[in-house]
Amino acid sequence: MKHQNDRVKLNMKSPHRRSVIRNQAIHLITYGHLVSTKTRVKEVQRFVEKLVTVARQGNLFNVRRRALSLIPYSQSALKKLFTEIAPKYVERPGGYTRVIPMGRRVSDTANIAKLEWV
Repeated sequence: MKHQNDRVKLNMKSPHRRSVIRNQAIHLITYGHLVSTKTRVKEVQRFVEKLVTVARQGNLFNVRRRALSLIPYSQSALKKLFTEIAPKYVERPGGYTRVIPMGRRVSDTANIAKLEWV
C-alpha cells in the first residue's frame, strides 16, 4: 500500500529540500529545461505544475502573491512565469512539463532525466 507516501525526502531535511526544489523550479522557468536526477526532476515537476496552475488565473494581485510565496527568491522568474509561460497553458487542463530519461551518470550511476516545457 502507498498510504501517506506522497513526498520523496531526497535525503535532506525539509527546509533544505524546499529550497532545492524552489531553486530548480526557478532554473526551469528561467532557462526552459532542467537536467538532474530522476527523483529530483519528478519532485520539481510536481511543484512547477502547481505553480503554473496558480499562475494561469492571470496577473492579479492575489494570484501573484500566492506565486511569490512559492518562489520568493526571483522576481525575474516570477515575471517570466506570468508573462510568457502561464499564458501558453491557459486552455490546457494540466501536464505542462515532460520528463525525458537520459540514462545514467558515469560517476555514481544515478538515473538522469531532463525536465522541459511541453
